[in-house]
Amino acid sequence: METALTKLVGVRHPVVQTGMGWVAGPRLVGAVAEAGGLGILASATMTYPELAAAIRDTKQRTAAPFGVNLRADATDAAERVRLLIEERVAVASFALAPKPELITRLKDAGIVVIPSVGAARHAEKVAAWGADAVIVQGGEGGGHTGGVASTLLLPSVVDAVDIPVIAAGGFYDGRGLAAALAYGAAGVAMGTRFLLTRESTVPDEVKRKYLGFGLDGTVVTRRVDGLPHRVLRTELVDGLERAGRLRGLGRAVANAARFRAVTGMSWPTMLREGRAMRHGRDLTWAQVLMAANTPMLLRAGLVQGRTDAGVLASGQVVGLLHDLPSCAELITGVVGQAVEILARLAPPVAVEHP
Repeated sequence: METALTKLVGVRHPVVQTGMGWVAGPRLVGAVAEAGGLGILASATMTYPELAAAIRDTKQRTAAPFGVNLRADATDAAERVRLLIEERVAVASFALAPKPELITRLKDAGIVVIPSVGAARHAEKVAAWGADAVIVQGGEGGGHTGGVASTLLLPSVVDAVDIPVIAAGGFYDGRGLAAALAYGAAGVAMGTRFLLTRESTVPDEVKRKYLGFGLDGTVVTRRVDGLPHRVLRTELVDGLERAGRLRGLGRAVANAARFRAVTGMSWPTMLREGRAMRHGRDLTWAQVLMAANTPMLLRAGLVQGRTDAGVLASGQVVGLLHDLPSCAELITGVVGQAVEILARLAPPVAVEHP
């Protein structure tokens, strides 16, 4: 299936696997790329050396294009951009709008720049700065999310910019891809659906837990890091929602200390990173620590399998998922179903000749 996205990036299918922290590593990204989609490495939870090793590992698994997701506000963002240029990575995606000079550096090196946006005005801004495409995530999506549904947010962005728009939030099958294309999108991006594949490194017992949730199994909470965060409705999350400020702060300090031990980051750096995660808003120290604490909560659930002590980001779509396909089976099925739907909706028109 050829769209503006496939022509821009050089992949076979307009299906993107999002850069999920602790999930989107070389095994998953390589499998997606080999299946013809665009896989994106998640670098926000990697140190610089870990990112360099992950890029090399992914290159050994596939010769197809793949991307790396960067935090535009990371203290070493410029160094990571230089790494992508040196390694000739095909795509740089961003969770927040990158500075214009970063976009220019990447584009001058031939790297496609695809920021994620949550509003039409954000899409207009990055398009004016030179972004090649945007991913727009509706409120159904997992992790940090907004309050506007994909069915409204997507057309507003498509109407606002002249660059390819990739739809995210609530997509999992060929019906969603066909609908996104009908709205004017150039493809779809999926997170939870790719988390629940055989190549995903999330522990099997955690995957089984995901598959047990219904459409009402997620909640948008601010108690994880102060920002709206869609996660599975677990006992831990319910506890965070009920906990008082003092208890929540104590939990945040303990988990932030563990994250510091894992990454080797200094406390001042962690606090700067935590403040950046809140987009520069006025914060209390408790809020900063909650933001800095988030990676540890996600790691406990998605890497260590600690569903009792970890946070499990998830889109609402989890309630419609019941299997663990391979990435190849997933992408082939999504595209095949979309092609059948579009052909059925727009059959060839018979033309009578005089």
